[in-house]
Amino acid sequence: MAQPLMPHATAAWLVDNSALSFEQIAEFCGLHILEIQAIADDTAATKLTGRDPIRAGELNQQEIERGQADPEYRLKMIKEPDPVRRTKGPRYTPVSKRQDKPDGIAWILRNHPEVTDGAIGKLIGTTRTTIAALRERSHWNMANIQPKDPVTLGLTTQRELDAAVAKAAKAAGLAAPTDTRLEGDRAALIEELRAEREQHHRDAEAALAAAEAGEPDTSDEIVPGIKDPFRKIA
Repeated sequence: MAQPLMPHATAAWLVDNSALSFEQIAEFCGLHILEIQAIADDTAATKLTGRDPIRAGELNQQEIERGQADPEYRLKMIKEPDPVRRTKGPRYTPVSKRQDKPDGIAWILRNHPEVTDGAIGKLIGTTRTTIAALRERSHWNMANIQPKDPVTLGLTTQRELDAAVAKAAKAAGLAAPTDTRLEGDRAALIEELRAEREQHHRDAEAALAAAEAGEPDTSDEIVPGIKDPFRKIA
């Protein structure tokens, strides 16, 4: 279901300017009902300025009145918001993740020092001044910064990070990094499969030798001396 362009601000406006239930507002805005409750109680982390969905063309007064008259009615968006297309400029990072930027930058500087400041700026959406401060360990919050994978933090994607690292490695004349984390598991699996194949070979040879010696066939026994009751008799 389509959502308003600014769901939290739209929810704040609907709470203040309509008699819609919290559940109706939550579903229309794509939010949890507890978030609507927090907005109504003024306990949200950030004080929100309401955004009028009627002026934005996403709702009309008739649709709101239908919802107010019937608590079971689900609001329908009149016009979906136009998608935002970015062309140039730094990467946008949600406010909730901006405090994680120094941790992500520190991780890249520690694990991939060959990546240029310009490439880091594009990946994380930060400035060269911030990167330089972290590189020189003169950042104002240096004591609290802990290097963390920017992909895990949600600041960039694994594909973009890998591309930047590969490009930097190529420019620096370094060998492209290879993932060796699974080498040990792969070797162990190969060894296990080899051992199973050899055991099957030994079992087949033993069965053949037993057949040639005229020993009874026990292949239909679950344990020695007990026949498999589900085995079909030819």
